[in-house]
Amino acid sequence: MNSARNPAVLLVDDEQRSLDAMEMALEDEFTVFTANSAEEALEILHDEWIQVILCDQRMPGTTGVALLSQARERWPETIRIIVTGYTETDDIIRAINEAGIYQFLTKPWHPDQLVMAARNGARLFQLQREHDRLSLEMRQLTPVAERRVSHRREALKRGFGFERIIRTADSPMQALCSVAAQIATFDVPALVTGETGTGKELLARAIHYGSLRSDKPFHAVHCGAIPDELLESELFGHKKGAFTGAHANRMGLLEQADGGTVFLDEIGDTSPAFQVKLLRFLQEGEIRPVGSNETLTVNVRIVAATNRDLEEEARAGRFRDDLFYRLAVSPLRLPSLRERPQDIPLLAEHILDTAMTTHGKRVNGIEPAALVFLSAYDWPGNVRELENEILRMLMMATGDSLSAADIAPRILRAAPVGAETDPAAEAVLCIEGTLKDRVERMEARILRETLTRLRWNKSRAAEELGLSRVGLRAKLDRYGIDSPLREVETEDEALSG
Repeated sequence: MNSARNPAVLLVDDEQRSLDAMEMALEDEFTVFTANSAEEALEILHDEWIQVILCDQRMPGTTGVALLSQARERWPETIRIIVTGYTETDDIIRAINEAGIYQFLTKPWHPDQLVMAARNGARLFQLQREHDRLSLEMRQLTPVAERRVSHRREALKRGFGFERIIRTADSPMQALCSVAAQIATFDVPALVTGETGTGKELLARAIHYGSLRSDKPFHAVHCGAIPDELLESELFGHKKGAFTGAHANRMGLLEQADGGTVFLDEIGDTSPAFQVKLLRFLQEGEIRPVGSNETLTVNVRIVAATNRDLEEEARAGRFRDDLFYRLAVSPLRLPSLRERPQDIPLLAEHILDTAMTTHGKRVNGIEPAALVFLSAYDWPGNVRELENEILRMLMMATGDSLSAADIAPRILRAAPVGAETDPAAEAVLCIEGTLKDRVERMEARILRETLTRLRWNKSRAAEELGLSRVGLRAKLDRYGIDSPLREVETEDEALSG
């Protein structure tokens, strides 16, 4: 068997002088085997690992095409070259069909021509074997790759999917997430509505990672924070020189997210001109970069969000009704935080865990009394306001845990959820009514704030306010103020009650 590292070449010719000349031309770069007949050539092919065959066409008994045809059937990977003095078209076509000839060399051949043909044949042989090896590896790895993609998709769903949306079992978010998960599996646009700070982007990400596009890009754009011209460039891209400052071509987010999802936050703030371009994309799947005449086709799902009533905006002519109906296949309304007070303790603890990790300050959680008062506040700024308050409490805390005393006074003074919280009423709190009414309203707030800060220790509150315990109780009864923390009142209050 041939064990040489040089490529093995078999030369077949019934004329010994031709064999000697070819062998002399090739022996420096190849391991050369020679045969004077087809029978001898077949024996060598059986015993040696031949990569390239150069065979004379005109031989007694068996032609070169007939020999190479047999070699093709038994050793199909070998590279077959015919050396002939005849170039009839019919012969060439027959040889290609019968023997799969790689190349023809005509007599008289030049040594450099012969060497180049052998080199190319040996290189092609190696490329074919590499291709076969890679194909085999791909067939073996495909199930593994599919499992890896599946595992990655599941990990993304856990990290960014609906499981990440914090909620209790009886939260109104449960029904919303259930509907959103169904919508996620349908490849249609989605519209998310809700007050600012309710987590619209979080829901949009969950929709993306709950869809078949989960292994493709997700990009978010705040439409209200970008001027109209820049928003078009951000999404559709632009060509160099399209406008002042466009020093190079830019690929838009829609093209970057091809196959994935783009989240358009505050879509209600966009101009009518931009809405026309977005509608065209939703209808045709086509974009045109700014300053370009070229139209590109991309496959992107749009999830839009707004804090406005888009249906009312469309009726008033401030938003295109055709774009609204294109987006609002199944609108999803996120409840405000005051509509889901049962979620506030879970959210607060989660926000605190994140803040402690980010800022490197550790406490032993949030005391039950503080959670009760956090849950009683209506949070006009929703989750974003809650995040800011928890971070402020963590920064200012001096104890082992976050207590009611760490809560901002404006939150402690606020009326509980369910009480009158109309902004107009709040605005006239101190400027309407008789002097007596105004003083009583302010007195009630001072009492509530003081008791909250002191964890409803009435003895300490009475002392701080310069009242007797009997006087304090009388005022609490008069204003209908009662502790929401009966189960966590201090021991001295429970004993003296």
